[in-house]
Amino acid sequence: MLHTFMVYVENKPGVLSRVVSLFRRRAFNIDSLTVGRTEKPEVSRMTIVVDADEDQAARIVANIYKLVNVLLVDDVTGSQALFRDLSLVKVSAPPDARAQVLQLAEVFRARVLDIAAESITLEMTGGEEKVDRFLELLAPFGLMEMVRTGIVAMRRGAKSSVPATVSEEVRPVEDGSVSYSV
Repeated sequence: MLHTFMVYVENKPGVLSRVVSLFRRRAFNIDSLTVGRTEKPEVSRMTIVVDADEDQAARIVANIYKLVNVLLVDDVTGSQALFRDLSLVKVSAPPDARAQVLQLAEVFRARVLDIAAESITLEMTGGEEKVDRFLELLAPFGLMEMVRTGIVAMRRGAKSSVPATVSEEVRPVEDGSVSYSV
């Protein structure tokens, strides 16, 4: 089963390397990894998708918390969260096929970024399955180039997962919730 973890870390050099090395040492293949700044400049967030069962997921969370610079780990698998994937795709589109490609883009709400003599470059954002279906339907036209960002996730609702400050230490407690100490 794919598990999606949101990992909040201090925005410092080497943190990404330490987190990824943990997965390598434990022989877990990362299916998707995205990293970026948050609304707090001193905090970055990693969204990591890994194929793991429930026991393995619990061990992953416990091991990530052992790393220096980790502020919070949130397994959002199966919870009320939004998941998005962004892809840029350049598809072969000679004049006779252009209308069909543009029609597919409209159906999937993809944006046209560039039109050249023999190709169209599209931007598609949505759930991973929707992006997969879009790419599958474009394949017969000839995918010339494609890149995907990987999954990003955010919990639904008003409550934020981001720790209040970097100096705040966050650790899981036995019932699976999170305890904060300053």
